[in-house]
Amino acid sequence: MGKLRVSSFAVSIDGFGAGPNQDLENRSGSAGVAIMDWFFSTRTWQHMHGHDGGETGIDDELAAQGLPGLGAWILGRNMFGPVRGPWPDESWKGWWGDEPPYHTPVFVLTHHPRGPQRMAGR
Repeated sequence: MGKLRVSSFAVSIDGFGAGPNQDLENRSGSAGVAIMDWFFSTRTWQHMHGHDGGETGIDDELAAQGLPGLGAWILGRNMFGPVRGPWPDESWKGWWGDEPPYHTPVFVLTHHPRGPQRMAGR
């Protein structure tokens, strides 16, 4: 039997993983990205997105420990995009466009079925 490990998940002190008022300009809602500010400047995050540099130290060490060995990412519907309700079509490919930063299969939890999408970066 496989093992499930949950890592790289952040929530605010009041239990939310994104801020209110999510839209195309505010992927994580208004002030929602503040939850992950510690992660964005790390060398690990920068390398995930094809950039050089980034900060090292305890934050980077924690980020680096949370990512190896991931077999898949599980995203909530809002983490995938701002589309609500039934999918109007399958043109939306996620906030990241044609090449997501995950480099492993991604499953989007939603009440509205949608077919699988093959993406670059895998």
